[in-house]
Amino acid sequence: MFPALSKSLDVKKDVSGALTYAIGRGYQIHPDAFALLKSLKFNAYDIVKKIIDNKTKLSDIHCIFTTDIKVVISSSQKLDGDTELVYGSEYHHTGRSDNNEIANKYEVLFDPSSELNSAIDEHDYIKLFQSRYNKLLKILGMRPESNRIRKIHSIKHEYNKKRTVSMSVHESDIIRSRESQTILVAGLLMSRKQTKKVMEIVIDDMSGALSVRTADDDLREQVSKLVLDQMIMVEISSGRKGGQNFMIKGITSPDIPDRVPNRSVSDSYVVLISDLHVGSKYFMQTEFMRFVSWLSSDDEVARKVKFLCIAGDIIDGIGIFPNQDKEVNEFDSKKQFLYAMNLLYQIPKSIQVFIIPGNHDMGRRALPQVSLSGFIDTSPNNFHMLGNPSLIELNGVKLLMFHGQSLDDIIATVPGLSYSNPIDAMKILLKARHLSPLYGYRTPIAPEKEDMLVINDVPDIFHVGHVHIIGVERYKSTLLVNSGAWQSQTSYQQTMGIIPTPGIAILINLSTLRPFRKDFTS
Repeated sequence: MFPALSKSLDVKKDVSGALTYAIGRGYQIHPDAFALLKSLKFNAYDIVKKIIDNKTKLSDIHCIFTTDIKVVISSSQKLDGDTELVYGSEYHHTGRSDNNEIANKYEVLFDPSSELNSAIDEHDYIKLFQSRYNKLLKILGMRPESNRIRKIHSIKHEYNKKRTVSMSVHESDIIRSRESQTILVAGLLMSRKQTKKVMEIVIDDMSGALSVRTADDDLREQVSKLVLDQMIMVEISSGRKGGQNFMIKGITSPDIPDRVPNRSVSDSYVVLISDLHVGSKYFMQTEFMRFVSWLSSDDEVARKVKFLCIAGDIIDGIGIFPNQDKEVNEFDSKKQFLYAMNLLYQIPKSIQVFIIPGNHDMGRRALPQVSLSGFIDTSPNNFHMLGNPSLIELNGVKLLMFHGQSLDDIIATVPGLSYSNPIDAMKILLKARHLSPLYGYRTPIAPEKEDMLVINDVPDIFHVGHVHIIGVERYKSTLLVNSGAWQSQTSYQQTMGIIPTPGIAILINLSTLRPFRKDFTS
């Protein structure tokens, strides 16, 4: 616990020491935060040291904002320990405020529901992958070195060109010059083959396919972490044997940049949950209603909750997996859904609720999925039924909602991943800048004319469900959250050795982007 802040006797010297300490630890202080430090009658060094200690525990970005200062000042005066911080340190409040004093501005930035128009033949799958390639090439194009990217057909044409006696000296000099340089190609990863010492991959940029290889241990490890059908930029050495034997010198994924994330100017909260599985015998209704009651309570934090995001699998459904009939207490999906909505409608009207479908919900299973609005006649004004995936903005903070079906494919095909730590698989999706890169495995993808699963906008929060195991971690500037479930361990999970973490809600203070969790199982 942080002791009461001491009054500073020499403010200028105090702030200077705080600035020196921050720079020495690799941190920057936002100009507004620096101005606030100079205006305070507290010891600025103590404040900055506490902020950096907290950010180090949370793996937060190396920049200090005014909200960080306000949290430390407030928490030094009053701490409330009724709710546990996800990472294990204190749960801070920044003062009471009535609901009507807290902004709750929201905007739906992307919802695929109205854009879905799946076609029917193989030509439309070609359009889908052309769209993927073009969108991701545009993202790679933001890198300064991207101006060196060359089309595969031109590379193969040049290095397959026969050298004849009649070739001019000038042409020979050009070829020899290019053979001594590296070149860049960008395309979708079509195949990967590992031999004892060499890793060989094939990439396709719509103009042709190119086989490249590496024997370097670090590069082979990097290639093993890639997902088939994802976009990559590869630096290769020029082939010397008629266009063959191109060697990999470096690999770059589209990835998300490190940046300063958006934050709310008001002290408001969003709650993230998923995977209710209403209709299942394992649905934890008692714990869920305890959660709903808390949202309606006079609890200091509950009164600051302005948004609730539910990332799919509202119901357990019917016919989703073999022998499911033995594990449900309602055999009609529509009745399961209506019952679930009746439970959700008890959430206070002051909270904006955003719901996307999952693979257990009604409607089409292929990604992207249309919203569940077609299965209800009316709903309260504070309910927003969106498609999967969807991007929303809450008090200025961008939140990407995705149920997470593709995590099954990522975990199954990338070495070293497991369901016990879903965050690692979520990071791979962000690195690929695509929510379901792998085609033809467990996750069905519809042949839309536009690939709506490309992550164009970098989210401040990436919210996923599906695996029933809570995970919270920061990757670069984005907070990654897998929100667990409200279904206890099923017989299938027992056979798979999967231990879910149900009955827990993840809370995020939108002004600080700090995550907390509240357990409703006891």
